[in-house]
Amino acid sequence: MDFNPIILSIPIYFALIGIELLIQAVKRYRIYRLNDAITNISCGITQQVTGIFFKILSVAAYQWVFENYALFSIAPTWYNLILLFILADFFYYWAHRKSHEINLFWGGHVVHHQSEDYNFSVALRQGSFQIIWTFFFYFPLAIIGFDTLSFVLMSGLVTVYQFWIHTETIGKLGPIEWIFNTPSHHRVHHGRNPKYIDKNHAGVFIIWDKMFGTFQEEEERPTYGITKQTASWNPVWVNLQHYVEMGKGIKQMKGFKNKLKYIFYPPGWQPKEMGGQLPIPEVDPEKDRKYDKQTSGAFSLYVLIQYIIILAGTAFFSLVLTSLIYGNKFYPYH
Repeated sequence: MDFNPIILSIPIYFALIGIELLIQAVKRYRIYRLNDAITNISCGITQQVTGIFFKILSVAAYQWVFENYALFSIAPTWYNLILLFILADFFYYWAHRKSHEINLFWGGHVVHHQSEDYNFSVALRQGSFQIIWTFFFYFPLAIIGFDTLSFVLMSGLVTVYQFWIHTETIGKLGPIEWIFNTPSHHRVHHGRNPKYIDKNHAGVFIIWDKMFGTFQEEEERPTYGITKQTASWNPVWVNLQHYVEMGKGIKQMKGFKNKLKYIFYPPGWQPKEMGGQLPIPEVDPEKDRKYDKQTSGAFSLYVLIQYIIILAGTAFFSLVLTSLIYGNKFYPYH
């Protein structure tokens, strides 16, 4: 059972991207910008390659907790796997929410929010360091007694579900939205309009946001991105930018206590003597301009061809490495 739904779903991801591109051509509505889409997918490549090594550590840590502290041994029956799927999504909600509410954790997640477009390629834009700040949120599942590979499988499905909600081509879906996360709900999450900030953290079930007070209905069309424009297509820099700025911010803080607060309080926190919490800037859609540095057509074609080659190699690398990581070692029912 060498099965990682995230890796095996890659062909589906690109098929859906192709459908969006077809819709763009037919409706003549600009859904994609080549520079932005390549950066999005480049961040996904970077995250998958570096993430292989972080995943080894996180999976090993989960296995260690399971072996030493599990209260029960829960067999991977179909009904137990459904329960695990729901619980994995519950803990995803808290890991995701805290990735917005703690400045240090935000540095790993901010990458996913930097794009000023909203399409399927944005789903692939993931931060390389995010797993460092979120893997331990799932340890309660190991303590309950869910084995490692069952957890990897179900949490992978929670991730796969979220791909289709990154689109503007699907409108509101009626009663489905009472329980499930949908494109409408998740568009809110990617908006930088003040009323949309830090809302709708759900992965699969929007009920968590409704239960814990972080739900916001989509009203006006969101303006996407983060409050301070990233202004770069470099996938390495966009992963490091927040931490570079944090380093500068820490130096400005007076006293060890303020430095700790700056690290672990929400993004934008400042002590009162420095003006207090930074306000969320209002959005004026009429004046808002996306970062859109252009290159020549020939250079763009060259980048695209090189990119496709790298993408194919990365997919193969991830598939082979994943098979080695999630093989017999962690799955006693293999």
